[in-house]
Amino acid sequence: VQLQASGGGLVQAGGSLRLSCAGSGHSFRSYTLAWFRQAPGKEREFVAAIRWGEGRTVYGDSVKGRFTISRDNAKKMLYLQMNSLKPEDTANYYCAAQSLGPINTLTYGYWGQGTQVTVSS
Repeated sequence: VQLQASGGGLVQAGGSLRLSCAGSGHSFRSYTLAWFRQAPGKEREFVAAIRWGEGRTVYGDSVKGRFTISRDNAKKMLYLQMNSLKPEDTANYYCAAQSLGPINTLTYGYWGQGTQVTVSS
């Protein structure tokens, strides 16, 4: 499994940004794909996850109601739509994939490179 994240950038507070993650390799049917983020000096934090086959989603408390995770089966693309962005959302965002394991922990076996999101106040 290979993952490639993109779409980061600089945005003003209150703005929106959409991250993309291109997947390749294994079929994702039985996988969970997720977004995590890590700000400087902080631990990597769970953002959102989606069970690829059934489409069930889970969100971290800090992004509920503002972020939406989705996927495109045919294109093997994972997305993170981020609305109402806040300066505290500034971080390096990573996409990740796993076949088994808790959804919101760092047990994912496959990681893409990060894409930087900076939210200015």
